[in-house]
Amino acid sequence: MGGRNMKLRIKFIKKGAVRFIGHLDVMRYFQKALRRAEIDVTYTAGFSPHQIMSFAAPLGVGIESNGEYMDIGVDSLPEAADNMTSCELLVRRLNAVGVRGLEAVEARVLPEDAGNAMASVAAAAYTVRFREGQERDIPQEAVDAFLSRERIPVTKETKRGVREIDLRPGIYEFTWQDGAFRMLLDASSAGNIKPSQVLEAFFAGRGQVLPENALRVVREDIYTVRSAPDRGSSSNQGNASDRECASDRESAPGAGAGRFIPLGEIGGVL
Repeated sequence: MGGRNMKLRIKFIKKGAVRFIGHLDVMRYFQKALRRAEIDVTYTAGFSPHQIMSFAAPLGVGIESNGEYMDIGVDSLPEAADNMTSCELLVRRLNAVGVRGLEAVEARVLPEDAGNAMASVAAAAYTVRFREGQERDIPQEAVDAFLSRERIPVTKETKRGVREIDLRPGIYEFTWQDGAFRMLLDASSAGNIKPSQVLEAFFAGRGQVLPENALRVVREDIYTVRSAPDRGSSSNQGNASDRECASDRESAPGAGAGRFIPLGEIGGVL
């Protein structure tokens, strides 16, 4: 399928042993996988061309994820066949040359005016459970008291030294249910709150200190700010399948009461 310089957003998971692979190695892995899968990736011009590729918020080493994203440029897509769309075939070809635990889930063609994944990040959803042997009961009163605080100050080490930050404005959702914390946090470049920071502050408020490696963290998805539709512009109407897909996902967990939209909802499938 032709079409110069299309932008694709690929959603992928990171689970199991590969959770210990760092971000730079993940990037190198996908560069090689795209070549092996014979994806028609767009390259930069110049003496040292490289694949046009960007990632959303890098994932910390040791953290699993059900929703990571990378954007790539492609000069063409595989021809649709076997009752599969071009995007579905691209995902299948990528996974055929990949490794278990680092697998593509979906690919979507982005609009020409879509921002890249990294610049679009606004929030991230996490599920955090206690590791075996570290389990404990969390009373709802403790969660309510934590959320009722006007400020949640913590110290943060930066390149310029140690400074105090307030976590509370960046905690959009924080619940305890079925033995797990579920939270939606600021993941923008200006905020970028880690779930470990939130839980350290939560337990410190109860006079407790979490043992090292007491928690198992899974990033569920990454979100951007939901744009208000311009009803007067036909360019924002989208096709019928895009509208139907968006409607199906609007009630996704961690959607921040409609304030945010998953990065994977942007664009369409060809």
